[in-house]
Amino acid sequence: MTQNTPSPAQPLRIGTRGSPLALAQAHETRARLMAAFGLPESAFAIHVIKVTGDAIQDRPLKEIGGKGLFTREIELALLEREIDIAVHSMKDMPVLQPEGLVLDTYLPREDPRDAFVSPHVDGIAALAPGQVVGTSSLRRRAQVLHRRPDLKVVEFRGNVQTRLKKLADGVADCTFLAMAGLHRLDMAHVARGPVDDVEMLPAVAQGAIGIERREDDTAVAEMLAALHDMATGHRLAAERAFLAELDGSCETPIAGLAMLEGDEIWLRGEILRPDGSEALSDAGRAKIADAADLGRSVAARLLGRASPGFFDWR
Repeated sequence: MTQNTPSPAQPLRIGTRGSPLALAQAHETRARLMAAFGLPESAFAIHVIKVTGDAIQDRPLKEIGGKGLFTREIELALLEREIDIAVHSMKDMPVLQPEGLVLDTYLPREDPRDAFVSPHVDGIAALAPGQVVGTSSLRRRAQVLHRRPDLKVVEFRGNVQTRLKKLADGVADCTFLAMAGLHRLDMAHVARGPVDDVEMLPAVAQGAIGIERREDDTAVAEMLAALHDMATGHRLAAERAFLAELDGSCETPIAGLAMLEGDEIWLRGEILRPDGSEALSDAGRAKIADAADLGRSVAARLLGRASPGFFDWR
C-alpha cells in the first residue's frame, strides 16, 4: 500500500447511516484502519447517508420494504463512487449484494445476544400479564408472544436513544436492544442484562459489523483484508446461508446463531409464526469448511416441517 494509501489530501471515504450506533461502527472501522496502516484520522472521511429506514419512522418496517431500507442509498453511493467503503450492521443486510459490490470483510463480532431493558422490571419472567413490550422487530415480537402470550406488544421504532426515551415516557414497560450496540455506545449499563440465547435466539448476524466495497477496487480490497476476522466470517457464512435458504427479510421472524467449537461449527436456527403461535427450531454441526452447507441444511429441515403459509400475517 503506497500509491493508493489514503492520505489527508485523498482520504478514504467511509459511508454510514447517521445514528449514534452507526457512527460508532464507522469510527471503529476507521480506528482499525488507522492502527493497521499507521495512518492519521485525517486520512479518512466519514460520509453520513440518509436511508429510507431512518427517514420513515411512523410505520412498521414490514409495511415499507424490509432489510434493504437500511442499505439501498448507501450501496448506491458506493456504486456511484461517492464513497469508497460502506459500514453496515450485518443483521440489516440482505443476503444478496447488488452487482458490482462485495461484502467479505467482518470485524470481530460483539456479544450477539439481546438485552432486556426496563426502568422497573428485572426480566421477561418478572413481567406481569398485560404489561407492554415495545419492539419493531418481528423476531422479538414473535418470540415474546410465543413464550408469553399474556403480554401486549406495541410498535417501538427508532434508534437506541429514541427507544430509551419512549421507555422513560411510559410508552412501554420494557424493550429489547442488541447487547452489541449497547457495548459499542458504552451504554451496557442501561440493560438489566443479556437475555440467554436459549431463551431468545438472536437475529442472524446480530453483533457483527460488515464492510462493503466495490468489486473492482483492488486497493481497498487489500486494505480491508487486514481487518477481516476469520472466526466471524465462518459464523456468518453459516447464518447467512441459513437466512438465504429461508428467504429471510424484515418481514419474517427468523433467528439463528452459529458458534465455533474446535474445528467444527454449531448452528441453531428458529422460525416463528408472526403472531408467536408456533415456533420451530433445529440445529446441526459440521466442519468449519462446510459452514454454508450447514446453514442451508438446517434451513431446509425447518422448511420441510413448516406448514403452508407459516410466515403469513393473515
